[in-house]
Amino acid sequence: MILDSLHNAQKYYGLHPNFKKAFDYVNQNDIANLEEGAFEIGEGLKLIVIVGQGNTKEEAVKGFECHDKNIDIQISIKEPETFAWKPREKCVNPNGEYSDERDVRFFHDAPDTFFEMQEKQFAILFPEDVHTAMIGEGTLKKIVIKVKI
Repeated sequence: MILDSLHNAQKYYGLHPNFKKAFDYVNQNDIANLEEGAFEIGEGLKLIVIVGQGNTKEEAVKGFECHDKNIDIQISIKEPETFAWKPREKCVNPNGEYSDERDVRFFHDAPDTFFEMQEKQFAILFPEDVHTAMIGEGTLKKIVIKVKI
């Protein structure tokens, strides 16, 4: 997992061929005013705009998840957002089977840590990063860019 400021995004372009394209999209668009929904923004890049009520930590960890085919770049747009995280290698309690269609695997495990992401920060979550987000108060707005591996 990587947590950093959008100001430093260029440091991570070499980690995946589509990271530069993803961050270019963020820099060239008014992400604060994007409509809620899912959109293809390039080959191997899908943008998801999420607006919703923040959850408690207890409620959010019910969606503790990871992905096999995509890397998430998550950017908080409105209000601070808390994330939960644990390395996949330490997760031992699956919550159902892997969904190939949705590219998601859930776990019942408890997170190792929580962290808060502020405006103009991002998290890059790789397949080995079990995570959940949308923890906070009030209405949260964020974008998730799915980067196909």
